[in-house]
Amino acid sequence: MQSSLIGKIEKAKVYAQERHRMQVDNLHVAFHGENSDHEVSLVDGRWHCNCDFFAQWSVCSHTMALERILEGMVPRQELPELAGA
Repeated sequence: MQSSLIGKIEKAKVYAQERHRMQVDNLHVAFHGENSDHEVSLVDGRWHCNCDFFAQWSVCSHTMALERILEGMVPRQELPELAGA
């Protein structure tokens, strides 16, 4: 393997551990949920999901899962206030 390619592989490993270097601006994910498939997107820093729960709460398990996976690379969601919590 050429030394230049080896260097790029090593640099990629370092970058993968330094998420603060990356910012995801727009994203589209086909999410295969337990009950059905969903379309999740991040557009202009705002999450969207076509599931019924997201329509009511503006947050859901699909968007929260992706936020965890992309931690440090996407803006944090504001969670709705829970009544009586």
